[in-house]
Amino acid sequence: MNPILDPKYFIPDVEARVYDGKLYLYGSLDICGNDDYCSHNYYVFETEDLKNFKVYPNTFNSSLVPDEESKNSRLYAPDLEKIGGKYCLFYCQNDRSEGVAFADSPVGPFNHAQEIDVYGIDPSVFVDDDGSVYYFWGQLSGQAAKLDPETFQIIPETHVDGVITEAEHGFHEGMSVRKRGDLYYLVYTDISRGRPTALGYATSKHPLGPYTKRGIIIDNIGCDPQTWNDHGCIAEFNGKWYVFYHRSSHNGYFSRRCCVEPITFNEDGTISEVEMTTQGIDGPIPCFTKVEAFRTSRINGRAYIDDYADHTGRYDYVKGLANGESVEYKYIDFTEEAASITVESAGNASSINVYLDHELTPIATIRTEKTAGKYLFMPFSTKLGKKISGKHMLRLEVRGGEDISVNLQSFVFGK
Repeated sequence: MNPILDPKYFIPDVEARVYDGKLYLYGSLDICGNDDYCSHNYYVFETEDLKNFKVYPNTFNSSLVPDEESKNSRLYAPDLEKIGGKYCLFYCQNDRSEGVAFADSPVGPFNHAQEIDVYGIDPSVFVDDDGSVYYFWGQLSGQAAKLDPETFQIIPETHVDGVITEAEHGFHEGMSVRKRGDLYYLVYTDISRGRPTALGYATSKHPLGPYTKRGIIIDNIGCDPQTWNDHGCIAEFNGKWYVFYHRSSHNGYFSRRCCVEPITFNEDGTISEVEMTTQGIDGPIPCFTKVEAFRTSRINGRAYIDDYADHTGRYDYVKGLANGESVEYKYIDFTEEAASITVESAGNASSINVYLDHELTPIATIRTEKTAGKYLFMPFSTKLGKKISGKHMLRLEVRGGEDISVNLQSFVFGK
C-alpha cells in the first residue's frame, strides 16, 4: 500500500534504478515536521518486490562535498547511474551547487565527491545504449548536455538551453529521463494545472530533444491541503512499468513520502494518466484488511495527515476532520461479503457516513462518541445497510456541529 516505505521515512524526489534484479530508490530526506525541504543526508532503499525494503542510512552526507561553504547546505534531489564500472551519485544542494560522488555498490557509501561546473538543482543523468552520458538540470528552463564520463563535466558545445520550458511544457523542475523502444521520455514536475503537483512528460527521438509534451502521468493534488510540488520518475521493473512520486503531509509543503502506481503505455507511446491510490501496486485491498487512515488517496477539506508518539511507538493518523470533510481510499475489494465496518476515531462525537464510489446514499453511518483525548482512539462499529460486491472507492465523511473535529486512525470491515 501507499506510501510504500515504512511511514517513518520521508523520502521525496525519488529516482528508481534497477541493477542485478533489484530496484534501488534514491531520494531526498525530509525531516518530519520541519518547515523546510530536505536535510543533510541521503538514504538508499533496496527491494526485490516493491514491498519489502532494506534500508541503507547515511549513504552520503553534505559534510563530504568538496566546497567548504557547501558543507552546511542541505542535499536536494539526487540521481544515480552506473558509469565506467562505478555507481555515480549525482547530488545538488540548496545553495544550487551540484556534484557527483562514487561507490563500488549501488547502496554506497559514496565518497570522493567532486563538483560539476553547473548552477542549479535537480540533476538527472541518462546513459544511452551507445554509452553516451547525458546530464539534465535546472528549473523553469531545463538545461541539458552531454557529460564527459572521464571528467564528469558537461561538454559545452552540446549544451541545450531550454530543452523543455515552463512556457511550452509547463516545466517547473525535477527532470528524469528514460528510454522505451526508440522514444526518450522526459518526466518532470509540471505546473500547468496551477501548482507544480503533477508529473508531466515529453518525448523525443533524441535525448537532447526537441521534446514534445504528451501529457500528465499523475497529480498529487488532494494529498494535503498545502501540497505544493511533486517530483519523481518512471521505471521498468520485472517487466512492468511504474511511476514513482511523492505526497506531502502534516499540513505543509514538506514531510513528503514516496508512493508508486502502475502505468500503461498506449500504442502511440503515450502514457495514460493514473490516479493516486491507497492500494498502489498491490491491487484492490481485501475488505477484511485493516487500513491505516493516513494511507488515504485523497483528503477533501482542511484535514491532514499528522503523527503522534507514546510509550508504544509512533503512529500516523488523519487529523481534524471537520463537518462535511472526508477521506477517500482507492480501492477496496469486496470479493467476500462484509456485514459491518469499524473505525478507530478520537475527538468529538460525530456521525461518519460511509460511501462507495460517488454514490450519494451512504451504505452505513457510524456513530462515534467523544473520547478522553485526541490520541485516545476508540473503536466504533455499525452494520452495513446493503450487500456489497466488487471493487469500490471508499469515502468516509464526518458530520456534526460546526466546531466538530475528528481524528481518524483506521478502518476495517467485518463479517
